[in-house]
Amino acid sequence: MNDKYNYKTIYTTVKEDIQKGIYPTGTLLPTELTLADRYSVSRPTISKVYNQLQKEGYVNKKKGLGTLVLFKGNVKKTYTFGLLLPGAGESEIFSIINDQILKQSELMQFNCLWEGATASNADIRRNLIETCCDSYIGKNVDGIFFSPLERVPDADRINETICNKIQQAGIPLILIDRDIVPIPQKSPFDVVCLDNYSAGAIMAQHLIQAGCKHIYFFYRPDSAYSVHIRFLAVKDTIQEQGLTFNAQNDFCGNPEDLDFVKTIPVIKGETGIICANDSTAAVLMSSLEAIGHKITSDLLICGFDDMKYSQHLKCSLTSFIQPCKEIANISIDLMMRRIECNDRLPVNVYLNGQIIKRESTRFI
Repeated sequence: MNDKYNYKTIYTTVKEDIQKGIYPTGTLLPTELTLADRYSVSRPTISKVYNQLQKEGYVNKKKGLGTLVLFKGNVKKTYTFGLLLPGAGESEIFSIINDQILKQSELMQFNCLWEGATASNADIRRNLIETCCDSYIGKNVDGIFFSPLERVPDADRINETICNKIQQAGIPLILIDRDIVPIPQKSPFDVVCLDNYSAGAIMAQHLIQAGCKHIYFFYRPDSAYSVHIRFLAVKDTIQEQGLTFNAQNDFCGNPEDLDFVKTIPVIKGETGIICANDSTAAVLMSSLEAIGHKITSDLLICGFDDMKYSQHLKCSLTSFIQPCKEIANISIDLMMRRIECNDRLPVNVYLNGQIIKRESTRFI
C-alpha cells in the first residue's frame, strides 16, 4: 500500500475534483474498486470517502447504480458540533458561553449537541464527560468544543483521554477557557481564553494601589492551569513592586476550613487576598468574618469571573469580568477554520477582560 495516499488525501482530492467539475453534476464517480485500485488502498477506505461526501451533500450513493454527483456549486453543509462544557452551576461564565454558541448556531445554521455536557458540578461532569465524548465520536460530529475538567483529582488523566480520543477520530477540537497542559507546555489544540496573566497582574496592581503591602493568592486544590497562570502573574507583579511574595503567600485549600483560613496572616490595613475565582472569594469572605476579620477594615479581597451574586454580597466583591461572548464567537471562528483544514498549526487566542471595582478592595 502506498503511504502517500490515505483517507484524508483521497477525500480532499475527490472533493476538489467534484468542485472543479472534473466529475460534473449528474455523472457517476468511479466505482469504489476502481478508485481503490488507483490509489492502492482498501475498498473500505474509498467507501468511507464516498460516505463522507454523501453526508456533505456532494454525492448520492445508489445501490445498483453507483455514486451520483449532486454538487452544483452551491452545496452548504449543515455542521453539527458537540459541546463538552460545564454548566452554569460550575461557573456562570459557561452559561454565557453556552447561550452565545446557541445564538450563533441559529444565525450561522449549525447544530449543537449537549447530551449532559453541561452538568452543574465537576464530580457529575467527570462521570458524564467520557460517555458524552464517545457519543459525539460515534455520531461523527463535525467538531467538538471542550472546556477541560478541573477540581477533581484525576482531571489531567480524563482531559488527556478525551483529547486523544477526539484527535484520533480526526474530529476538529477547540479548547475553551483553558489548555490541558501547564505552561510552558502547549497542547496540539486551539485554545480560546481570557488573558489570565494580564488579568492576574491587573488584580495585583489594583491591591497594591489600594494600599496592600501583604498580598496572598488563595485557590482550591486541583484548580485549572489557568489559575496557575493568574498565580504567576500575581507573584511577578508583586515582586516587581518590591514587595514580598513567596511560599508563605501561596494558600491552596478549602475556603470553608476555618482552621486553614486562620493561618492567613492578616495585618490590619495592609493585607489583600486575590482569590482564583468569585466562588472561592465568596466563601472565604464568610470564613474570614466568622473568625473575626472585617473586609475593608482589616483586609481587602477580590476574585475573577464577576458572577451575578458578586455585587450582592454583604460586601460587594471586586472581580475581573471575562469576555464570554467573544470567547464563544472566536471559538466558532476557529472551528470553521479548522474544519476547512484540520492540519493547521494550533493557535492560542488570549482575550482582554476588565476589572470591576467594588467595596471589597477599598479600605475605610
